[in-house]
Parts: sequence; C-alpha cells; structure tokens
Amino acid sequence: MEPFLRPASESDANLLLQMMEEYYRFDGHAFDRPKASSALLNFLRDPSFGRAWLICEQQIPVGYVVLTFGYSLEFLGRDAFLDEFYLRESHRGLGWGREALEYVEEQARNLEIRSIHLEVVQENTAAKEFYRHRGYVAHRHSLMSKWIERRFPKPTSSSP
Repeated sequence: MEPFLRPASESDANLLLQMMEEYYRFDGHAFDRPKASSALLNFLRDPSFGRAWLICEQQIPVGYVVLTFGYSLEFLGRDAFLDEFYLRESHRGLGWGREALEYVEEQARNLEIRSIHLEVVQENTAAKEFYRHRGYVAHRHSLMSKWIERRFPKPTSSSP
C-alpha cells in the first residue's frame, strides 16, 4: 500500500488539529487548541501562505505535511519551510515518509520554490537521519526566534 496525499481544506481542520496535538506531544511542543485552530484556519484560507496535505492510506488520513512560503536572497528566490510533517507511528518505517516528502518536494518545484528548510528537535535523531538521507544538510547557522506577538504569550510546554 502506498500513501495518497491530498490537499487539506478548511473542512479538515478538526482532524488536522487532532494530529497537530499528537505531533506536538511527540515533539514536546506546547499546544493551545484555540490559538492553533485560529492559526490553522487562517493558513488554510489563504493559499499565499503555503500548502497543507493529508497523508492518507486509501482515504483514511494517517499524517499531514505543511509547507509555508517565503523568499530568500541567500537562496536566490522563493523558498519554503517544511513547517510540520507528522506521520502516525503505525505508518513510520514503511517508506511513507520518504514518498510524502518526495511528493511535497515535487509540488514545491512546480511552484518554483528553490529550496526547502526545516527544523528538527535535537533529540529526534531518527528524524535527523531521515532528512539527512534525503539530502537535507545542517548549516553552521543556528535558528533563532523571537516571539513578538503582544496580544498573548507564546504557548510553552511543561515537558523538557
């Protein structure tokens, strides 16, 4: 059986939020459902932000991928960030992640995206190896972020 990827839509929001919560728990990220729901719906309503796909076994979703769009002078044009990539444990190690990533990369090429960036939790050595084997390389750069939203604090995780 091979994965089938289909574009996610607003009608998939509850399912996506459920899988997002699973993914965030797995990776140790905080999850605030109302705020995540607002961000997700804004994303799904505006294709200029990027694309999201559900990874399905036949018609049953077993994961998802989110690609957000940007632009980089360093990378000579349109780039994208593999913002979220989650596959339920039952479908890991079967080649589904590889096939889903190849699909997303091809879709990105069709959108004239020159490079894809991603981040991996330091402790997730399996994910780091997965991406290395698919041509993603670590840089001497360090990703740094600053939360600048004044209306509410960034959700924080109680787990390490």
